[in-house]
Amino acid sequence: MTVYSVDKLIAQARQLAADYKRATGKPLAGVSAEVAEYDAARLLDLELCREHKGGYDAIGRGSREGLRVQIKGRVIFDEHKSGQRIGQLRVDQEWDRLVLVLLDEHFEPMEIYEADRKRVLEEIVHSGASGRRKRGAMSVARFRNIARLAWVRERGVEEGEVWDNRDTR
Repeated sequence: MTVYSVDKLIAQARQLAADYKRATGKPLAGVSAEVAEYDAARLLDLELCREHKGGYDAIGRGSREGLRVQIKGRVIFDEHKSGQRIGQLRVDQEWDRLVLVLLDEHFEPMEIYEADRKRVLEEIVHSGASGRRKRGAMSVARFRNIARLAWVRERGVEEGEVWDNRDTR
C-alpha cells in the first residue's frame, strides 16, 4: 500500500505542468501523456497496464470489456492553431482501439475521442505522405473526423453505438 494518493499526485502534476508552461513557454515533457492515461482510465472505465509490453496502455472494462486501448493525449493551448499532431502511433503493435484525450491549458480533460484500429490504419494509409505513414502520424483534426466523441466535459460519457464519423469518404 502506498502513502500517496494518485488522485492528489495527478492534480499536483496538472498544476506543475500548467505553471511550468506559463513560466517558460515550453511544455513539461511527459506530463500530458501520464495525465491523459489517468483521465482516460478514470472516465472511460479502463484498467491501465502496469507494464507497456504491447502497443496498448489499458484494457477496457464494461462496454469496452477486453479491448486493448492505446491512449494518446494532447494539450490544446491555442484552439485556433492548426496542424497539431497526435504523438506517434504504435501501428506495428497490437491494439484494438485508439483513444485521444484533449486537455486544456490547465491539463484538465475537455474531450475524449476513440476510434477502432481498422479505421485509424485506413486513415494513415490514405494520408498521402509516406513518412507520416511509417511513423503512424496523424493530425488531431483528422483523428477527430474519423473518431467517435466518447466523453465531453459538459456531459460526461457519450453513450450509444452510433459513431460520430464526420468523414465524407
